[in-house]
Amino acid sequence: MPRIIHLIYASVATQDVGTAELTALLQKSRETNERLGLTGMLLFSEGNFFQVLEGEGTAVNQLYEKIIRDKRHAQCTLIIREPIAKRSFGNWSMGFSRISPGELRNIVGLNDFFHDGSCFTKLDAGRAKKLLGAFARGSWRAKSAKTGGA
Repeated sequence: MPRIIHLIYASVATQDVGTAELTALLQKSRETNERLGLTGMLLFSEGNFFQVLEGEGTAVNQLYEKIIRDKRHAQCTLIIREPIAKRSFGNWSMGFSRISPGELRNIVGLNDFFHDGSCFTKLDAGRAKKLLGAFARGSWRAKSAKTGGA
């Protein structure tokens, strides 16, 4: 039986990403992920990507290498790559919605990831909350050249 892993990375968009570009990227990603047996979660905010990929190790690693080479991504930073017992996003497909932080607690499926039925904003200080909290605060973001950062 193939070993499944999850891989979490962050990157900076090298160009402005509007609704049309994000929609096209997500459509292509859904097709690729389905073909490769991958699941996960993608967050995008203010020119920054944060993604969790889950699946067979070889497929996840190959996709991440492709992302690193993609000219739309800069400063790709691997946050974690490790084996997992089961998928946390097994029923998720890639999509997006412009949403306020207050509306997040009502997203169907989001709370399922946390296994206790409560909103992620009320979780104790586990890894998932730390990662999503860092995303919400923007403390994980690299600065793109056009904003004067590294």
